[in-house]
Amino acid sequence: MNSLIDPKADPKLPEPALIPGPFSVQFKGQTWAAWILKLIGWRVDFQGLPTLQGVAIVYPHTSNWDFMTAMLCKWTMGLPLHFWGKDSLFKVPLFGHWVKWIGGVPIDRSSSRGVVGEMLEVFAEHQRANKFMWLGLSPEGTRKRTDGWKSGFYQLALKSNLPLGVVRLDYKLKELKFVGFIKLTGDVETDYAYLRKMYEGVEGFRIDNAAPIRPLPAKQSGPKSTPSPIQ
Repeated sequence: MNSLIDPKADPKLPEPALIPGPFSVQFKGQTWAAWILKLIGWRVDFQGLPTLQGVAIVYPHTSNWDFMTAMLCKWTMGLPLHFWGKDSLFKVPLFGHWVKWIGGVPIDRSSSRGVVGEMLEVFAEHQRANKFMWLGLSPEGTRKRTDGWKSGFYQLALKSNLPLGVVRLDYKLKELKFVGFIKLTGDVETDYAYLRKMYEGVEGFRIDNAAPIRPLPAKQSGPKSTPSPIQ
């Protein structure tokens, strides 16, 4: 795999386009969630979304605590962010309804289109209906340390031509922050170099578990290799 490069080192390489604010898609958060978040010393930095559809990646994912922290932040922002899950989970009585209620989207992993193909169709349906659909993912795909990021989030954002939201889950600052929204160039090395800058200095709950910001080697990413929701 080629090493990451600094896109500024070559003027011929365009950087991902950073979408400027102010953002038109706004939400009203839950007071109770904001109160609890403040009580435990956390805060959110969120100024809205640029579009009704998009992909948001939350990094780093290093602990089971991330899911609970992220959900509390989600309710504080009032952001109806979705995540994907196995379709079988949604068929379990009561539990399936709860997963859907907190934002789960059923995905058939046995589909011939693959997980990414299934989600691209979901995005297309929501775009045609002008309905809200933002998908939140952990690009590592696991809370354990890996050699890089899985490719699902990148394929989704690029193939759908939707904004990629860059979200820092920083335990050092006790802050969940939407750093910005970008449009990927399609040049993997350039895009990852830019993402690396946007996540510079962020610290997860377990610092040593944070994966380096680079694509997983091909032998590890595979055809079914996709990012997961924070869990």
